[in-house]
Amino acid sequence: MKTYSGSTFFFPHSGNRGVILLHAYTGNSNDVRMLGRQLNRAGYSVVGPLFTGHGGDPRQILKQGSPDNWWDDTRMAILNLRDSGVSQIAIFGLSLGGLFATRALEDDPGLVGGGIFASPITTWGASNVPEYFPKLAAAHYRRQGLAPELIEERLYWLEERLPDQLAAIQQMTKGLDQHLDQLKRPFFIAQGGQDEVIDPHSGAQLRDRLVAQGTPVDYHFYPNASHLLTVNTAHRQLFNDVEQYLKNLFEVGNDK
Repeated sequence: MKTYSGSTFFFPHSGNRGVILLHAYTGNSNDVRMLGRQLNRAGYSVVGPLFTGHGGDPRQILKQGSPDNWWDDTRMAILNLRDSGVSQIAIFGLSLGGLFATRALEDDPGLVGGGIFASPITTWGASNVPEYFPKLAAAHYRRQGLAPELIEERLYWLEERLPDQLAAIQQMTKGLDQHLDQLKRPFFIAQGGQDEVIDPHSGAQLRDRLVAQGTPVDYHFYPNASHLLTVNTAHRQLFNDVEQYLKNLFEVGNDK
């Protein structure tokens, strides 16, 4: 059975407006490809980088991936989009990708705006990733037709090493939380009410933090949606909400 592992994509468009879309910890660039296509049709150049270690055997996420490497991937996506002639850039991320989109918005004043989809900026340590990731890995190996004993061996390897990487991500997230005051531009937040991976209240908690410090927030709650907002039942509404946010964002930017 073929596994669609995803790859970095670039959908160019005329003009100088662009969007970067970052995928989830347990996924790949296919998480955000549909959204990328819609935004490209709406007039934006769109980049969706594949994070280091993703797109194949889940063990490679732990062998090759790290917060430092994924941050390098994010910065390279920004640089490459700017090098293509795009000067007005917004950046969004799904779950893990949202952490790096937020970091980029804290660190890079040249970005126009952006935000997160189901991303636990202030509550990473309370996520269900330690249970969720091995289940997805097991499903991946079963699709490959691996023998049960080999699957068990690989899952044991994953479960032994996963806590260290999640701790490194959590440490980075604490830094994001400490620098939320750097977020001045309009910030988009999307959260599903049936999220099985993170606390469904985490989006509203972040909204309240940002609003209290004066950051403009465009908050969207999808009561019946699960974690992967870009591909689940909420995706059509999410795509429309992102489009409207971008339209407003770039209109404001042009007024300045």
